[in-house]
Amino acid sequence: MEGMVKKNILTYAGLKKLEDELDTLKTVRRKEVAAKISEAREQGDLSENAEYDAAKEEQAEIEARIEEITLILKHAEVVTDDNTDNSVRIGCGVKILDMEFDEEMEFRIVGSTEANSLEGKMSNESPVGKALLGHHEGDVVKVETKAGELKYKVLEIRSVED
Repeated sequence: MEGMVKKNILTYAGLKKLEDELDTLKTVRRKEVAAKISEAREQGDLSENAEYDAAKEEQAEIEARIEEITLILKHAEVVTDDNTDNSVRIGCGVKILDMEFDEEMEFRIVGSTEANSLEGKMSNESPVGKALLGHHEGDVVKVETKAGELKYKVLEIRSVED
């Protein structure tokens, strides 16, 4: 019996990005690597053929990524913007104030598959992301971390599409 399959929560933009990547891998990258393998084969002896080995390795990576994306999409749940009470939820942008350091931060709350701190995308499963969910502008949110309790004030919530 299979365990509970974890839903991959995605924003529409995240879903689109994965679908586009999958399409490119299947249509463009597969052909490119097949051509490389074919060219390398024509060079004769495969036992000492670095190009052939590299192309086969690249092919394996492409197929693994196709499999990975296919699995993510199979269990994807896309968040929609039906936020009538304007609370923090997956997909929305949020601006918060770190009350201890008086520092403003902005990010978008996304499913863990899309999380990327460099792009300002925070996972809904991270301590701060989880704590902010369901809160409204003006709320003070306390987050328990290993370093102690952090307090954030929700300054602004932007919809999924913004």
